[in-house]
Amino acid sequence: MRTRREGAQVPDSSYPIEMVNGVPVVAAPAEIDISNADWLRAVLLQVADSGHARFVVDMTRTHFCASSGIGVLVRAHKQALADGGELRLVMPTDYSVLRVFAITGIDQVIPNFTGLEEALEPAPAAATRRRPPKPGRSKAGMRTPADRPPADPDASTSPP
Repeated sequence: MRTRREGAQVPDSSYPIEMVNGVPVVAAPAEIDISNADWLRAVLLQVADSGHARFVVDMTRTHFCASSGIGVLVRAHKQALADGGELRLVMPTDYSVLRVFAITGIDQVIPNFTGLEEALEPAPAAATRRRPPKPGRSKAGMRTPADRPPADPDASTSPP
């Protein structure tokens, strides 16, 4: 499938917003931290307010994402879901950002894809995630009984 770029960029925006096959795609910066997270939030709100049910954040250039950036993305994802839409991320598998998202469990919360064309595909009726869940995890970041270390039989549960 070839993507059709319509070249409509929104002026006065720190991050380019490009329409690709009718879907807004925000190009995230190389680093997302406290110094620019508010700008990213403003751009994502602008996209959400434009009436598009689905939009994509292209993080292929992003090599660092601090907790402030993760918070912005999670809030934008939750807002998109509440509005009947969806936020999708593009993150190649070899990026350190994906590792942080996997450690925090965000990769299981926000649908993420390895390429833009895949992220632009319509969501399947039953599921929106394209990456399989981690083995042994019932929910993102939640440990199952099998993941937990065995209890120490010598440990006392009452205070000394």
